[in-house]
Amino acid sequence: MKYAIVEISGRQFWIETGKYYDFNRIPTELGDQVTLNRVLLLNNDGDVLIGKPYLESVKIKGKILEHLRGKKTIVYKMRPKKKTRKKQGHRQELTRVFIEDIIIN
Repeated sequence: MKYAIVEISGRQFWIETGKYYDFNRIPTELGDQVTLNRVLLLNNDGDVLIGKPYLESVKIKGKILEHLRGKKTIVYKMRPKKKTRKKQGHRQELTRVFIEDIIIN
């Protein structure tokens, strides 16, 4: 089993080939190739490589499937005893990326 832990858009993801993941919006076209190079850890069938802070020899190739919006979250602010209430909704802009290959140089 080959997997990698990657840092993208300020968060860390456990990534395997053949699966898709939702990241924060990446401003590119649909169908474009994406290379993820901030690899923190790589497990290649038991051989564990740990970066300091990143692994320079490992690249992850992915393909952009679609741009979408996440589930709506409600932001509700209220000041007690002041009759002040504010209700807002927020939907995060996301990009779905299909992971094609993990390349080790």
